[in-house]
Amino acid sequence: MNILDFVVGKPIKTSDERAEEIGPAQGIPIFGLDALSSAAYGPEAALSLLIPLGVAGVRYIIPVSAAIITLLAIVYFSYRQTIAAYPSGGGSYTVARFNLGPSAALLAAAALLADYILTAAVGISAGVGALVSAVPSLLPHTVSLCVGILIVVTILNLRGVRDAGAAFAAPTYLFLVTLFITIAAGVVRVALAGGHPAPASPLPPPPGATEAVSAWLLLKVFASGCTALTGVEAVSNGVKAFREPAVENARRTLTAIILLLAVLLAGISYLVNCYGIAATDPGQPGYQSVLSLLAAAVFGKGVFYYVTMVSVLLVLSLSANTAFADFPRLCRAIAQNNYLPHAFGYRGRRLVYTYGIVALAVLCGGLLILFGGVTDRLIPLYAVGAFLAFTLSQAGMVMHWRKNRGQNWLRKAAVNGIGAFVTGITVIVVLVAKFAAGAWITLLFIPLTILFFSSIRRHYHSIRMLTASMAPVRAVSLGEPPIVVIPVEHWSVIARQGIEFAARLSPEVIALHVDPAEHAEPLETNWENYVERPFREAGKEPPRLRVLPSPYRFIIIPVVQFVLDLSKANPGRSIIVVIPELVEDKWYEYFLHNQRARLLRWVLLARGNERIFTVSAPWYAGPRK
Repeated sequence: MNILDFVVGKPIKTSDERAEEIGPAQGIPIFGLDALSSAAYGPEAALSLLIPLGVAGVRYIIPVSAAIITLLAIVYFSYRQTIAAYPSGGGSYTVARFNLGPSAALLAAAALLADYILTAAVGISAGVGALVSAVPSLLPHTVSLCVGILIVVTILNLRGVRDAGAAFAAPTYLFLVTLFITIAAGVVRVALAGGHPAPASPLPPPPGATEAVSAWLLLKVFASGCTALTGVEAVSNGVKAFREPAVENARRTLTAIILLLAVLLAGISYLVNCYGIAATDPGQPGYQSVLSLLAAAVFGKGVFYYVTMVSVLLVLSLSANTAFADFPRLCRAIAQNNYLPHAFGYRGRRLVYTYGIVALAVLCGGLLILFGGVTDRLIPLYAVGAFLAFTLSQAGMVMHWRKNRGQNWLRKAAVNGIGAFVTGITVIVVLVAKFAAGAWITLLFIPLTILFFSSIRRHYHSIRMLTASMAPVRAVSLGEPPIVVIPVEHWSVIARQGIEFAARLSPEVIALHVDPAEHAEPLETNWENYVERPFREAGKEPPRLRVLPSPYRFIIIPVVQFVLDLSKANPGRSIIVVIPELVEDKWYEYFLHNQRARLLRWVLLARGNERIFTVSAPWYAGPRK
């Protein structure tokens, strides 16, 4: 087994694709991790903005959470219809492309890509935040822990959908079980204590009030709490990942995710209010997450507390998997329309879109390093892209029902219309509330991404126009045979094989030897004995040897310049450059040899023309076959 098989698994046949399809049980951890884990940082993001109100600010968490849950229900019913209408997946991008036009589709695509990148970054940073809450001494290692978790999540996703689902199932269900036990036990204690329970473990004293409540502050709190809705679209993007009946399985998965999330948000908000739990300042010594404070208040810091915090850490960290599941699929849909490099549409050895996974890992890693892995610094960038995509998707569905009028189309259009209106208002609120805190970065990223899409589309269009041909092959009068050029460093079995191959291509072969010290006598002697004499004995014209001086010790440049001059001097003929090269037996041996052959090929491709061709003449260092 080679190292690649060990890390990402053995290749999967295309014919085995059905075995990679999933059901609702696997769909919840794969597509629901982001939504479910947002129960850990959504309420906290809202409470963090209520810190200036002191202990009085805690009571506002219930009405804010009620508004968020109402919005969640509206989005849920809207996406149930999207799944049925567009079972091929693609979510907002696909809906907008078919119903609102290319410009709206690109806006949705850019918004979704921004959302997925931030989803991965926020999930991992929140997971590390939970760990730092339990073990404060790890605070200086926040960025290193974030990058390490990112690498693990990336590798798991490169292993394929089923492997990722199997790896994430246990942490997901452990997280749900521990939180539901915490919420149930907390509700019982509240009831037994008449609504005012005593915390099992002392809570940090709430900060003093520094400002009064205002409508603007509550709007900002709502905007931050709306991060709990990110990830809701994931199922609609990945419908094709489900086994048949795919639409029904996707809908069941979405229903389960939304129901679980609504209960978690309601339960956490209720207990936070009853226990009077105020948020602590993220990134500062003594920081504890809201879930850490809640679990300690209900059960104390015993075994169950640490089991709960481990489950929170795992789920928050692995919640990036939702982005890793959907980002590559979205990139594939965009690439199919020539707005991203076509490589994003190719499936790798494990039937996953490898380029999309790697691209997301790189972008997410850059964000985590840039913002120090602190969730509170990333939250202001969050939710703008998600709600913009929600709005475009729902507006597109309204147009879909108008164009495809069927049974109850008015009712369906009304559901999507309400969804579009509410999420559109939320976009404005989130954008205004978070603009100065960092949302402007997302607002800048989206148009730049659209420009990037458009430039790629123009490139593909220009290449298609340049390469289009209606002319047949010229089977007669193909002209003179090509001139073959072969660089030779010294006489060896590699050079001999290359020359024998070159002689089969053309009767005119020129061997080039670059000699920085202008001492080519040993090669010239070998040339006479090993090349010229055998050719003459066979009655053929031997290859010519040209020695190119290089006073500045360059090797590649003299060869390339000779080939370009030769092409210019022979405008009616093709030039074939045969490049002898050693192929190492072991991958690590690659670093023990110079790679001039590959560099020469790249430079010739960059500086050559349509009459200059390169051909590799490999000689394998491994056992003879």
